[in-house]
Order: sequence, then structure tokens, then C-alpha cells
Amino acid sequence: MFDDRERRAKTDAHDVALACLEAGIRAAHPRQVVTDAVSLEGGTLHVEETTYDLADYDRLVVLGGGKAAGGVAAALEDALGDRIDEGVVVTTDGAETDRVTVLEGDHPTPSERNVDGTRRVLERAAAADEDALVLAVVTGGASALWCAPAEGLSLSDLQATTDALLESGASIHEINAVRKHCSAIKGGRLAREAAPATVATLAISDVVGDDPSVIGSGPTVADPSTFDDALAVLEQYDPAVPDAVRGRLERGAAGEREETPTDDDPVFDRVDWHLLASGRTAIDAAREVAAERGYRTALLSSRVRGEASEAGRFHAAIADEIATTGEPIDPPAVVCSGGETTVTVRGDGTGGPNQEFALAAALEFADAGTDAVCASVDTDGIDGPTDACGAIVDGGTVADGEDAARRALAENDVYGLLEDRGALLETGYTGTNVNDLRVLVVDGR
Repeated sequence: MFDDRERRAKTDAHDVALACLEAGIRAAHPRQVVTDAVSLEGGTLHVEETTYDLADYDRLVVLGGGKAAGGVAAALEDALGDRIDEGVVVTTDGAETDRVTVLEGDHPTPSERNVDGTRRVLERAAAADEDALVLAVVTGGASALWCAPAEGLSLSDLQATTDALLESGASIHEINAVRKHCSAIKGGRLAREAAPATVATLAISDVVGDDPSVIGSGPTVADPSTFDDALAVLEQYDPAVPDAVRGRLERGAAGEREETPTDDDPVFDRVDWHLLASGRTAIDAAREVAAERGYRTALLSSRVRGEASEAGRFHAAIADEIATTGEPIDPPAVVCSGGETTVTVRGDGTGGPNQEFALAAALEFADAGTDAVCASVDTDGIDGPTDACGAIVDGGTVADGEDAARRALAENDVYGLLEDRGALLETGYTGTNVNDLRVLVVDGR
């Protein structure tokens, strides 16, 4: 899975870290999770514990958005065959399908082809009647790939807003609160468009806590956020968003724009939601591999948030504690975590959250003399605006107190330094997206 894997696996600890990451990513791949959750028995569709009698529907339509949407569509065709009548998904990478049209878009900044693809999704949703069953595939990246500007806004408004929010340090929850109130599909509006059809959402989560209203900005579920919440994000972080966006949010907060649908809206009377995979899916698979190799395992947290470099330092402190005292777990040990860290951009360099996480951990390893390995990746294969998915580091990646490494962190320019040290990890697009996956390996004390 990883480019130049043999060179990256320079010790047994490095090898087990990479094996854990590979197992986690594979476990969350669409083909695996659809095989586990979706089946057809005669005329009955099973999605986890829910059944749908296909005799009750005239048409079965697949509508999807997100980095893994193409893979899910292909897996659904394998499972359901000609029971699928039609469909459209918008994704970052193509997929081999016969009945579902796969349209490629751009991420993280939406493009014109995202808008065109989203309009086609909305057209198919609007054409669905009460005799249709819509399988709505929502995966990580759908917030950008399903891009339909609300009335009065343009694509350039959404592009500038997305870029400004991503650089502001705002959380994904906060970013999505703004995006939902600038969109014609997010925040339950796809469900509103598809009503009165039956909608079964198949979700692969890329957000901490797996909140349905946050995954893909919640296109098929009630929206707990409001125009007031979205405006508060702008007030807190002061991103440089266009006047049209700020004006729309201000008018919405004043009651001059229709709010996103809430729990009591009848559009949700025939809507189900199913979580097919999340960060825990990847973590559990990683721990299983480590246990098979004779390591004690522990979950630090599947919900790590905050500044990437601070999280990296904290993980390094955990490794140092294990190596020094055997607490909270005695080595040989593998500690896993997930979640999504952020980077508050202060410099103009190149890197990503997982790369900054890893370099910060490497500096702490060097300062404390910790003999450990730390690997951190974005499970979609792309960390920030780079071709790396993350990095793998140890106590020798940087020198104790190395000025170049500290400067790279301060200037958000870690990519080049990690590349020079042979620490970057590359996979290309993996076909899934369940947030970040991190592995600490401590062999002894």
C-alpha cells in the first residue's frame, strides 16, 4: 500500500506500524464495508438490521457524494446488480460502474464540475416520487464535492469561503455550519428535495463522533445548526469570506432566509440513516493486527481534536511514559488513536496536519530520548495540499533541539524536511476516508 514500503519499514517497530495502518485503511474500504453491511435475499434488501422490500418500490436510485462514493456505488452494483435502476455520484476518483454515473469533482476547494455534478444529483432527487427508494451515499469529502450554491451566491463565493475557513483553525463542525447555510443540498436539503421518496443513507464517517448532521454536512438529516451559529463562526475566527456570504448569513440570522430543516420536518418521515464505517473501524483493525504480532494494544482516543503539533507532542509523552514506567500499558505496546486535528496556518510553507503531528512527535522523542515509532496518516491518502498521506518518525528522525525542525513547524513547512529524512508516507487516493489514523509502537523499556 505504501510507496517504497521496504525502506520505510527499517525496523520491526516500523514494520508493525505500517501493517497496522494498512489494515485500518483496508477495513474501511467501501467494498469491505458494503459487503459487511448490505445484502440482497430474494426481493429483500438488508442494510445492517433494516430491511426494505423492493416490491414496494418502482425504482431504486443511488445518489452519492464524497471521496469514497464511487467505491460504494461500485460495491452496491456488485451486491444489487440490476435491481439498481440508475444513479449519480460525485467523487474525487473514478470507479467502474454500469448503472450509476460516476462524475469526478475536486476537493477540498469546490469547482465548476462539482456544481454541475451536484445539480445532476438534485435533479434525480427531485424526480424521485413516493414509489422510489433512494440510497444516499454520504462519505468524507461530500461537503466539498456536493457543491450547490444557495440563491444569491456563486461558486467563487463558496471557494473563497472554504479556503478561508480551512486556514482559520475552525473545526469541521464549525466549517460545516457555515457551508450548510450557503448550500442548496447540505443541512437536510437533499432529503427535502427527494421527499416523498424513501431515503436510506449509507454513510462512511470522516468526522469525530460520527454525528450524522456533520458527515458531508448532513444532506439527508435534520440540521441542529442555525444561521446564528454560522454567523458566530465568522465572528470568532474572522475569516476573509466574501461580502455575499456574510450578508446571506446576516439576513438568515434576521429571519429573512428559510432555515435548514429541523427534526420535526415531515421530509424526514421516510428517511433512515446507516453508519457503514468510521474511524473506529480502522482503529479496531489496526489493533487486531498488532495483537496478532504479539503486542499489547490500547486505544488512546478515537476523538483526538485540536492543533496537530500539540496532539503530536502529547502522543510522544504517552510513548515516553510507556517506555519509562510501563504505564498505562506495558511494552511491547501499540497505542492507536483517531480523530481529526487541525492546523492554524501562520506560515506559507507546505505540509499537512498528519505531517505536523509526526514532526512534533519526533522532536519530543529526540528531546526525551524516547525509543519509539509514531506513524500518522489521513486514511484517504491525502494529507493537506500534498501528495503524502502522512509520515512515520522515530527518535532519530530529528536531532535533539534541532532548529530546522522547530522552524519548519513554526512556518507550517514540514513537508520538505520530512521528505529529506525519508519519513513521508505516500499511497495516493485509497478509496476511503475515515479521518486520521495514528499508531505508536514501543518495543521495550
